[in-house]
Amino acid sequence: MNSSQNIFPDKRVLRRSDKEKILKQRAKAIWLTGLSGSGKTTLAIELENALIEKGFFTQILDGDIVRMGINNNLGFSEKDRKENIRRVAEVSKLFINCGIITINCFVSPTIVIRREAKNIIGVDDFIEVFINTPLEICEKRDVKGLYAKARKGEVLDFTGVNAPWEEPENADINVFTNKMTVAESLKSLINQVIPLVTQA
Repeated sequence: MNSSQNIFPDKRVLRRSDKEKILKQRAKAIWLTGLSGSGKTTLAIELENALIEKGFFTQILDGDIVRMGINNNLGFSEKDRKENIRRVAEVSKLFINCGIITINCFVSPTIVIRREAKNIIGVDDFIEVFINTPLEICEKRDVKGLYAKARKGEVLDFTGVNAPWEEPENADINVFTNKMTVAESLKSLINQVIPLVTQA
């Protein structure tokens, strides 16, 4: 076969817009950032369920799960954190190109790291959601017992204790989980997300 011959002579490769039309949605990366214990994963799961109930097609990318698979060779040094988010952003971009709404839950602790993710995914496709919960509240919850270990020096490079944390300066959406119940937080989040992922 001639190497220059089109291997798909009768078919056009489906574009992202074709897939979004089939799925009846606009693909976006909903990027939940916040301290450990702020409620990112809880809200991500609730958000996915709410979107699916409304007929949307989604995929959650969660920090703990990703580190058991594609990023299982990375630690928590500044270099590894950057690589962790770079890989996640690239994966998220692949889902978006398939027309899928991706819900990302990652501490992504610095402005630079989140900016890199936004640049990879694309400014128009990146929705930054700040799960805005103060450190003292997250530490009281300490759902994984990591804050206590970090205070004892048993866990190093832990965001907010012995590793830097920088709040988003201009998040697209802010959710104050210390002032609202999970149901109230979800309602606030879903009301702001729906218009962004609904086809015009």
